[in-house]
Parts: sequence; C-alpha cells; structure tokens
Amino acid sequence: MGLIFRRTKKLGKNTRLNVSKSGVSVSRKAGPITLNSRGRITIRLGKGISWRL
Repeated sequence: MGLIFRRTKKLGKNTRLNVSKSGVSVSRKAGPITLNSRGRITIRLGKGISWRL
C-alpha cells in the first residue's frame, strides 16, 4: 500500500479546494453529483457508496 496525501478546505456551502500529491482542484457539489475542475464526475449512490465517471 502507498501513502496518500490529501487536504480539503471548504470554500463555501457546496465548494471545496482539494490539495493532493498530484495537484490542486476545486470541486462543486450539486445534490448527489459532484463535479471537479479536472473533469471528474462522482455520483453518490447511497451512504458511503459512490460511482466515479
């Protein structure tokens, strides 16, 4: 297993700044769907379960 570094800072009600080893991104949540500045889409299917496109 590798070591993972990730830091998240809340910027507003539905916006977060994410800092990780691979760089910085901004994510925005709209209901069960989260979009980030790297073009990833995550859909929350239930508590603790999500699908990333």
